[in-house]
Amino acid sequence: MAGNGRTVRDLRRANRTAVLQRLYFDGPLSRFELGPATGLSSGSVSNVVADLIADGLVEEAGSVDSDGGRPRTLLRVAPASGHMIGVDVGETRVRVELFDLALTELARTERPLEQQRYEVEVIVDHIRSGIDEVLAAADLAPERLLGVGIGVPGIVERTADRGAVVHGQTIGWDAVPLESLLRDGSPLPDGVPWFIDNGARTLGQAEMWFGAGRGAGNALVVLFGSGVGACLVTPDVRHGRAVEWGHLTVRVRGRRCRCGALGCLEAYAGAESLLARWREEGGRVPEDTDEETALTAMLAAAYPADGAAADPVALAVLEETAEYLGAGLSDLINLFQPERILMGGWAGLQLGSRFLPAVRRHALSYALRHPAERVTIELGKLGPDAVTVGAAILPLADFFDRGGRRPEPDPAVPAPAWRTALRDRVPR
Repeated sequence: MAGNGRTVRDLRRANRTAVLQRLYFDGPLSRFELGPATGLSSGSVSNVVADLIADGLVEEAGSVDSDGGRPRTLLRVAPASGHMIGVDVGETRVRVELFDLALTELARTERPLEQQRYEVEVIVDHIRSGIDEVLAAADLAPERLLGVGIGVPGIVERTADRGAVVHGQTIGWDAVPLESLLRDGSPLPDGVPWFIDNGARTLGQAEMWFGAGRGAGNALVVLFGSGVGACLVTPDVRHGRAVEWGHLTVRVRGRRCRCGALGCLEAYAGAESLLARWREEGGRVPEDTDEETALTAMLAAAYPADGAAADPVALAVLEETAEYLGAGLSDLINLFQPERILMGGWAGLQLGSRFLPAVRRHALSYALRHPAERVTIELGKLGPDAVTVGAAILPLADFFDRGGRRPEPDPAVPAPAWRTALRDRVPR
């Protein structure tokens, strides 16, 4: 047992995690560079690297000249040493993607949702069949997976007996035991873990790891799709926390939200409400099409590319939406004082740079002056696949936290305490 209460096993896992993460985010690196980057001694770095190479997690990636000495071998995380699946249960489709450890996409499939129908059995079947399809396309054995990450609308509660339970009021899900439903009859081995979380959080995870959030210690990532949500990332909440921002009341006795309440931000700022208000004001909303196509038509009407006259109704609804969205962001600025706000989600990216300046102007005008002067508001960088990438990061982050070791199956009979203590004391 180490002096701070950590076991030798804990220290070994932490050292492996430190080396893996530095190689993953900053590699390729030499052993010499890994010392200052991780804070480990040269001896510890050598031992950990040898261990990771033996496990097949790290591989050589060329060499660089050193100052007057022998060339230094560069190391990187081996992309083929692990695989993850990311799933986005979105407003218009269920998207399933298979990635290697470097988050290179190996296969994908999409299952459209007709008229935003969120029947639980349909969603479960889409996820299961999508997993089967991407594994078959890449000819990958299910046992090779580090896990499956899933981004869903709603609040995710973790329970001891049923795993992740989803409370998705806006989609009609009341305490749906999604994890246990997926595990029952799953094509995956029992040892492959499932990670289910709010879609805004998986979007935030992706932007913070690889997108516009890199380097920020205190940030908010906004998901603007059919509805709106947000993910808060602070030093105290390292992996982010979903915030039900879309159901903040912005107008007393206002429009009815799809959650059933009156005056929610989502009743004014989501793509669904945008199109509904355009229709109510006499706009020519395309019939029998999905929201993404309809929003494209609305943007074309408000901002015609050929010099034609703009549709004043579409333009007015968009401008009003920008103000509501900005006012909603001002609440986040006042509450959390972030250094960076990033807007993603399919509708946010579709509205894009033409829409963002107005949102930014309203947000800063409604917010308190001091936090408003310190925040930047930008678009996310990862595009429409960000939720799926972020979902795949959930098992990857868990894998790193374990020091690059897969979860051990729970033994039927717990080992005696003396055996566990002895195992943790013996160096390996």
